[in-house]
Amino acid sequence: MDLSSILTTEQSLIASACIVVVLCLYMAKRLFLVRLRNQIRAQDSQVTHFYQVLALALNAPLNLIIFTILLWLGRFGLDITGIWSYEQSDVIADVIRALIIITFILFIERWVTYAIKVYAARSSLLTNTRSIASGAIRACLIGLGILLVLGSMGISVTPLIASLGITSLAVALALQPTLENFFSGVQILIDKPFRIGDFIELESGEQGFVEKIGWRSTWIKMLPNNIVIVPNGKVSQSKIINYYYPEKELSVPVEVGVHYSSDLDFVERVTLEVANRVLLEHEWGVETYEPFVLFHTFDNSSINFTVMLRTKEYFNRFFVKSMFIKELHKRYNEEGIVIPFPITAINLQQEQTDSTELPKS
Repeated sequence: MDLSSILTTEQSLIASACIVVVLCLYMAKRLFLVRLRNQIRAQDSQVTHFYQVLALALNAPLNLIIFTILLWLGRFGLDITGIWSYEQSDVIADVIRALIIITFILFIERWVTYAIKVYAARSSLLTNTRSIASGAIRACLIGLGILLVLGSMGISVTPLIASLGITSLAVALALQPTLENFFSGVQILIDKPFRIGDFIELESGEQGFVEKIGWRSTWIKMLPNNIVIVPNGKVSQSKIINYYYPEKELSVPVEVGVHYSSDLDFVERVTLEVANRVLLEHEWGVETYEPFVLFHTFDNSSINFTVMLRTKEYFNRFFVKSMFIKELHKRYNEEGIVIPFPITAINLQQEQTDSTELPKS
């Protein structure tokens, strides 16, 4: 038997052993993940979330680990036979070290990403910061992985880091507005002046429901059902009215005026009866709220007062106010309470003077 046939036999045995080991590892991985998923179904919610993140994060890294083991076994077998030179073997060793680093970085990246995704529903901060946090962490881990891989291959990363520092400074100056909006978005998410779903009003007059807080801008869905996109820098510097904080319930003032000859005690009693009935019957009225009346102005043709109602949300105040005005107008007509037109009266007797009549021209 010649040397070539021996080497061919050894290569076949090495290839067969590698395939068997890889298949065993793949089956072990499948069994492990299946057991892990069964563990998820058996545990309580807190442990379930942990195992769920672990199962999602391990799938791709385990495949990469199996491939790395395959390369290592192949290199080990070929080193024994002496088929490859030391230079080729060193290249494979560098690739294996790089794959180990990439596997570790990939596991961390997927762990953090899936953890944010799974726990986002349980935390308003994670819900708002999900896109920004995932992107920033992914970018940092990719940069760290590249530096570690280059370092494992014997490439000096110190000049690269220095070059990146200078480049980053130049990029930061060029992208100053973009970076301002990015860090303003981070500030909004940390400070939480509003959350996704809140109804807000900006100092510039835009008002609506917060749809999304992104890297560069905040999306606000206005009442006409259109979207206004405001840069985060302008949002962070603007005065903001959050109609959903500290709670969604909102007072609804309604201005009313009655004739000077009206019995104000009777007017107040009738008005409160109508207000209580509206809050009780309307779906957006707050049943437990006690409305009140405040008389405040002797106007030209009426005595004006404010009726204070309460609605469950800012947007629904229009419907509660509309129903109250209709019911109040109907009740005032039944009770003979007059809501005067804006008129101007001239008291001729008061305006008379003792001065002589001006001569005719």
